[in-house]
Amino acid sequence: MTTPQADIKENEILNLSPELLGMLLKDHTRSTETVQANIFWATDNYSHFGEGYQYADEITIGSITGTNGKVIVPRSVKSREQQRQRSREMAEVFTPSWICNKQNNLVDNAWFGREGVFNTEVDNPDGSHTWIVNAEPVVFPEGKSWRDYVNENRLEITCGEAPYLVSRYDTVTGEPIPVERRIGLLDRKLRVVGENTETSGDWLKAAQAAYMSIYGFEWQGDNLVLAREALLYTFVDYYRAKFGKDPQLKSLLYIAYIISWNIWQMDGLKGVIPNSCGERRTVVADLFGETETITQCQGCKNGDIRAHNGTYALIKDWGAPKAKQKIRFIDLIK
Repeated sequence: MTTPQADIKENEILNLSPELLGMLLKDHTRSTETVQANIFWATDNYSHFGEGYQYADEITIGSITGTNGKVIVPRSVKSREQQRQRSREMAEVFTPSWICNKQNNLVDNAWFGREGVFNTEVDNPDGSHTWIVNAEPVVFPEGKSWRDYVNENRLEITCGEAPYLVSRYDTVTGEPIPVERRIGLLDRKLRVVGENTETSGDWLKAAQAAYMSIYGFEWQGDNLVLAREALLYTFVDYYRAKFGKDPQLKSLLYIAYIISWNIWQMDGLKGVIPNSCGERRTVVADLFGETETITQCQGCKNGDIRAHNGTYALIKDWGAPKAKQKIRFIDLIK
């Protein structure tokens, strides 16, 4: 795999393993034991490419590789007009890394009970912003261990390209960020893993736990692909920084499996697969013939998140007994 950059190449992932790319496209909510369903475009931005790129079409390996390898690009690479259009239609606004850092620091300040654990923010007189990395190994407060931090659940809502989780590049400028300066919630966990493990086996086990604790959902399929790819490449970046080589394919496949569950496609206001609510027609036969009944989605009609007739998104609770691992995301909302 190549060095950090904003524009990840799907052809590169395909050449490494078709199974790996296929896992990054999987939608577990709609898949069955025998048929894999993929996340779908959920945007008209690609409809001009024709068949396979319409709003409701699934994103397939063929639609984003080969001569189509440049179809999906990060927001920073898109044209200004495309950026404006997506902001108008889907309120898509990406956050610069320095703001992500400030907000992630607030989360860690509360967890650690002190400031400056990972870095110190710098607001320059000219209006620019940066941060100074605290290079000393992270010290944990009394009663809390590094494993507690790694296992602490974190969620980025409407995650886009997931800049709060991983920061391989600034999602606004596209500028790559070196591993040692990254500020994402998962970046911080992987830094802690690296500081507290020595062997590849121990690192992999702890890193897998870190990935199981990180969640994010997104409406638009292209953003979701980019977010999943960024999490996969982040795994490679930190493994390479620790051991000076790339992880084995079997390790990548398992991380991709975790990512495909934890970063999922969903309408965040309804808790369902985007646009899966709608009219339902029921035909009942009796002595007098057939009667057709049309019902509306009561969740959409009444604003009740628990009454939608769409497909509720499933996620995995990695700490639950195996029989109870799949849960509806809305069941976590009290």
